[in-house]
Amino acid sequence: MEEKLYILWTNDNLLTSKEMVLMYAKNSLVFDFWKEVTVIIWGATAKLVAENEEIQPILKECIDQGVKFIACKACAAHLNVEYKLEKLGVDVFYTGKYLTKLIKEKENLITI
Repeated sequence: MEEKLYILWTNDNLLTSKEMVLMYAKNSLVFDFWKEVTVIIWGATAKLVAENEEIQPILKECIDQGVKFIACKACAAHLNVEYKLEKLGVDVFYTGKYLTKLIKEKENLITI
């Protein structure tokens, strides 16, 4: 199995976001736990990332370390944050098929 990890991030709790999702995503590359880490921003998390100034610098640190961030375009559009996410370096596209493919191919996926 490839050394890729996917994190489906749907929890908009600030502490969970900082102390689990973003910390683990970044440290997974810093400490070579995984070769690639992709975080999928879905639902309420899109609004958190786009609007929370405490999360944004941490997200930038993760991106600088090599973590990839993608977001559900439908969620971002419904929450009116698509442009803000793209400006932060998040790849925004329709992710339903993408997520389904990951699940069907039994990729390393954790959901928070």
